[in-house]
Amino acid sequence: MRSMSNADITIHRPDELSSSLRRAWHQAMDESPEYANPFLAPEFAIGIGRYRGGARVAVLREKGEPVGFLPYERNAFGVGRAIGLGLSDCQALVHRPGVGWDSQELLRACGLSVFEFDHLVEEQKPFGRHVTGTFASPVIDLEGGAAGSYAEWLRGAYPGLAKTTLKKERRVGRDVGEVRFVFDERDPLMLRRLMEWKSAQYRRTGRMDRFGKPWIVGLVDHLFQVRDEHFTGVLSVLYAGDRPVAAHFGPRSSTVFACWFTAYDPEFRYYSPGLIMHLRMAEAAGRHGVRLMDFGRGDKEYKDWLKTRELRVGEGFATRPHPVAAAHRMWRRPVRGLRNTVLAHPTLREPADQLLKTVGTLRTRVKADSNRAEPHAR
Repeated sequence: MRSMSNADITIHRPDELSSSLRRAWHQAMDESPEYANPFLAPEFAIGIGRYRGGARVAVLREKGEPVGFLPYERNAFGVGRAIGLGLSDCQALVHRPGVGWDSQELLRACGLSVFEFDHLVEEQKPFGRHVTGTFASPVIDLEGGAAGSYAEWLRGAYPGLAKTTLKKERRVGRDVGEVRFVFDERDPLMLRRLMEWKSAQYRRTGRMDRFGKPWIVGLVDHLFQVRDEHFTGVLSVLYAGDRPVAAHFGPRSSTVFACWFTAYDPEFRYYSPGLIMHLRMAEAAGRHGVRLMDFGRGDKEYKDWLKTRELRVGEGFATRPHPVAAAHRMWRRPVRGLRNTVLAHPTLREPADQLLKTVGTLRTRVKADSNRAEPHAR
């Protein structure tokens, strides 16, 4: 491997990428399975670029030929972050096999003093010394479209879950209506319903409401319309009769399906709609040619139930000597360390979750009281 010099790296806005550059990017994804994740596709970077003015792409070239692509966001102080940090579950410099680079030269060419990441692909060796921690990212390995019914697939793939899950599906079918699953639902009203459910869930659990941010709503609406071999926005919906019970939106490439936003109608929580949704998605994704279903990092019970193995992703800060880089690390690293400590220890995580839920309940109650009082205030 030879490293790049500044003359080999050019910087572009995502929407300025020519069709030939996008094809070269797709080719790099196809040649290395670790870069097949849809969050690493140019379509995701272009989507982010529609709503984030600092979005950029560094293009690495060898003998004039584009061989590597780093999507990132940059602020006015030269602080960089992986594209879509906080939303993306996979980050990397996507490159063709055998291409090497030097992290310091790369940051200098990008005009960055620091580059922050939290789901970095493990194979990114030039960033290795900047990784401050690695974490499990559970995945499901999927085989090609299985013969037989969903129930037969479920009994073969998850014998320990099959009996209880199928029993709950039959029960909701009797209580509400026949269970029906649509893997690729094109009704935008169902996407809006998913966002409403997810916003309510964020508020109940005391988390930041991502769909309270107009740019994230706009991004998801945009990605829902993208239909490409390397990136397709897939909305999946579980129905009971004509009533939607649970929904999921996430991107897929030709071989990888990324789990992203899942939510359900709380009225049906006793039927385990979230678990049913993920099992239905896994079976359907396999039939549609997906070979890997990626949950992203994070400790959730259902991920432990469903995973077949784990990938490793890294978080950290790639830096070069600069006062801004030192200040950024001093500010961000303790916050990350505290968060990771809490998440890694159930004795700390469970009380923290309970506190957030209590805050969410109070916040929801105050908002409801405010809405009831508002007409009288006028």
